[in-house]
Amino acid sequence: MTTPRRLRYAMIGGGPGAMIGPIHRFAARLDDRWELVAGALSSDPRRAAEGAEQCRIAPDRSYADWQSMIAAEATRPDDRIDAVVIVTPNHLHAAPAIAALDAGFHVICDKPLASSIEEGLAMAQAVEQSGRAFVVTYTYSAFPMVRHMRAMVAAGVLGDLRVIQSQYAQDWLASPLEQDGNKQAAWRTDPARSGAGGALGDIGTHAYQLAHFVTGLHAEALCADLASFGPGRTLDDNAHLMLRYPGGVRGMMWATQVAPGKGNQLRIGVYGSEAGVEWDQEHPEQLRFTRIGQPTAILERGNDLLNIGGYSTRLPPSHPEGYLEGFAQLYSDAADLILARDAGDMEQVAASPLPGIEDGLDGMRFINGAIASHKAGTWLARDDWA
Repeated sequence: MTTPRRLRYAMIGGGPGAMIGPIHRFAARLDDRWELVAGALSSDPRRAAEGAEQCRIAPDRSYADWQSMIAAEATRPDDRIDAVVIVTPNHLHAAPAIAALDAGFHVICDKPLASSIEEGLAMAQAVEQSGRAFVVTYTYSAFPMVRHMRAMVAAGVLGDLRVIQSQYAQDWLASPLEQDGNKQAAWRTDPARSGAGGALGDIGTHAYQLAHFVTGLHAEALCADLASFGPGRTLDDNAHLMLRYPGGVRGMMWATQVAPGKGNQLRIGVYGSEAGVEWDQEHPEQLRFTRIGQPTAILERGNDLLNIGGYSTRLPPSHPEGYLEGFAQLYSDAADLILARDAGDMEQVAASPLPGIEDGLDGMRFINGAIASHKAGTWLARDDWA
């Protein structure tokens, strides 16, 4: 069996002081499928060079801005990059993504897709015209037990679906950190850099995408109640939503960043006419599974009691896997997707479980719809979200 070649990538953003950039780099290295060879790691040239040295990027492939990077990398004859990874604040996703696609590079982009639906649509057009792979890093859809949960739903184990309950609760913005020089809080609470959604875009899109990934259902309508509790904050930091799905399925979602005691509590439960199943990101290797009238069973990674998982894992049972491994699975799947697309294997491309440009656009429409629903104080059908 031929070992797939290691792919080369460049990173935009993610330099010194960044939170998500190092996580992307750790995850990309974990399965030895990727090599970081170039970058424009900061809008500050000094910090960009400092970050490149820390990442062992050769000085001639460390760039002061992404425009220079894409132009230079596109002309390299023998060792050009395969993909560009974008880990900047939301308002800086669209322009480099479109330029990278136009230059013939595949793109891996952090979520949410962009800072506006108009930017997202322009990105989608660039994806279509370029024929390149585009992956949105909705990381939790790569966790083994989430994929097992999805397989359970698809196999009909739960019966007819009735209820989808999700929440993503944090507490890190319970205090006004953006007023105290916290870089992450500053851009995430700034509509010029974050876009129209606060907690809604930052973590609500994760919960919304996860519900679709697990069930295959797109919400048909929503009703949202948004709040900004932080003093002087203009973007939401708390969101409650009711959702209606096809077939009479009902949903409810809570996304907050101001709940003391909640570190990073992403939860989803799906309940049907025969059984229910629940997953909690803080206990990622387990599913709580309950058939009607029977005791709750704990399904654990590596012990596939229902024999329908088919998910990827790295370690034996009882050797914990978590966030970095889930992120690494996303990068390994992205490598498979890119190699398949480059080889013209469209059957494998179609079978990829990765969230792509349409999932990114769906997240942008969700943000728009929730904000419009809140302002109108009523339900909004999906057609009215964009």
